[in-house]
Amino acid sequence: MTRHPNIRVNLASRNPYALIAAVREELRRAGVGREEIRQFSDEAFAETDPLGIQRVCRAWVALS
Repeated sequence: MTRHPNIRVNLASRNPYALIAAVREELRRAGVGREEIRQFSDEAFAETDPLGIQRVCRAWVALS
């Protein structure tokens, strides 16, 4: 289940760190609090595999 299904992020790059940055930006734009964004960042950066990072991002927002 996605935490914020109403927030949509486009997969514009294959770079997993660019994806994390895009998700963080959209979370901020949607008014998500700093602590929750920090929690997302911690989860995403804990992954070492690009697919794992994408999986974490999908758990937080809708990717297209």
